[in-house]
Amino acid sequence: MKRRNFMKVATTLAAIPAVNCVASTTSVIPTSQKEIYEWRVYTLTGNGASLDPFFKDVLIPFYNRKKVKVGAFSLYKKEEVEQRWLLFIYPDMSTYYQLKKDIWKDQAFMQAAQPFYDATAPAPVYSNIETYLCEAFDKIPTHREPDKNRGLFEIRIYHSPNEEANQRKVRMFNVDEIDIFDKVGVNSVCYGEILAGPRMPALMYLLWYKDEEARSAAWTEFSKHPDWQRIRGLKEYAHTATNNQSIFFSPLPYSQL
Repeated sequence: MKRRNFMKVATTLAAIPAVNCVASTTSVIPTSQKEIYEWRVYTLTGNGASLDPFFKDVLIPFYNRKKVKVGAFSLYKKEEVEQRWLLFIYPDMSTYYQLKKDIWKDQAFMQAAQPFYDATAPAPVYSNIETYLCEAFDKIPTHREPDKNRGLFEIRIYHSPNEEANQRKVRMFNVDEIDIFDKVGVNSVCYGEILAGPRMPALMYLLWYKDEEARSAAWTEFSKHPDWQRIRGLKEYAHTATNNQSIFFSPLPYSQL
């Protein structure tokens, strides 16, 4: 399936008044060479005792057979309502679309999955699934593997006031901000422009650290880094994100990230 069927508008925007730049909406890296990220957020009705084995032994093995890696995370600190966050890493949009159809035709998957579906239809183990579909940034078109000592993951979601501002925020990461992260120990896994999700326009990205202390030290270094001080006040990046959200995760034992 061609990319135009999904929703990436590639058009040149008019210059912004008083800002000497144009938002970049066309990809430097061809879309076919950039990964697609599907985040699924499962809101649990219990503690995940039956859902985790289903993910580990049934769902993720199906995707692995199709060459799709899956990260699996729980909330870092216990909340009143438990969640599971799964990250599916597709090589391209065609693979994402095809697997949405193929999974229900796969006899091995259906045979293994049916007992779970039969048991949880009358007694649901999650109340809903929230999905974010993202395209990788040009700067990091394929994900980076975290070190084995990773103990803390952080997902950050930046909501923009409009689509043009969101494009400028993506450009800020591609041109400047990711390079600063690399210098100070804010460890990148993947970055995605949200193509479809519960709140748009927005972008989201995944980071990892050894622990909370390492995170605190890295962000302290970032805040005082001269490159950040240089770009933070640039007019071309003004008003690009009006709401930032951070969510902290622990990797589940069966996570592939």
